[in-house]
Amino acid sequence: MQRIAIDMDEVIADVMPRFLELYEQRFGKRLKPEEYWGKKVYQIPGADYIRKAIYEKGFFRGLPVMPGSQEGIRELMEHYEVFIVTAAMEFRNSFEDKYDWLREHFPFIHWSNIVFCGDKSIVQADYMIDDHAFNLERFSGKPLLYTSSHNVGETRFRRVGNWEEVMAYFRAERR
Repeated sequence: MQRIAIDMDEVIADVMPRFLELYEQRFGKRLKPEEYWGKKVYQIPGADYIRKAIYEKGFFRGLPVMPGSQEGIRELMEHYEVFIVTAAMEFRNSFEDKYDWLREHFPFIHWSNIVFCGDKSIVQADYMIDDHAFNLERFSGKPLLYTSSHNVGETRFRRVGNWEEVMAYFRAERR
């Protein structure tokens, strides 16, 4: 059975609403899409404060689920071996939050199919869905870049913009 490695943050867990909420709490204004679209987090004025929040316990626990990801992953599991692969090493307080979040929102994914790592190039899968191009650069399978505000200028990889597009891609692959 072929394997799919799926990133967590900005692929199945929507980080931007939390980021925008913290920014508004700190600075008293809501960021407009044009102020962050196409930028890395560190390029957004005042984002150092938010970047620090990512390292705090609890940041990842309350993230919303990306629309369609639960249903999509359930369907993918009928045809593929699915792994959630998340780079949690940089954010040491994220382990428990991320694991608990996955148990709550994706209880149908077995714990042995959840991979916490630092360097995703060690992952052996046939497909990888990730929002960071650097995670796809050394991946030996078929890479899919999941659109996020920070990667809109990236053109090296096949892009999927939402879970409808993810599922259309994999349905076509099975034909």
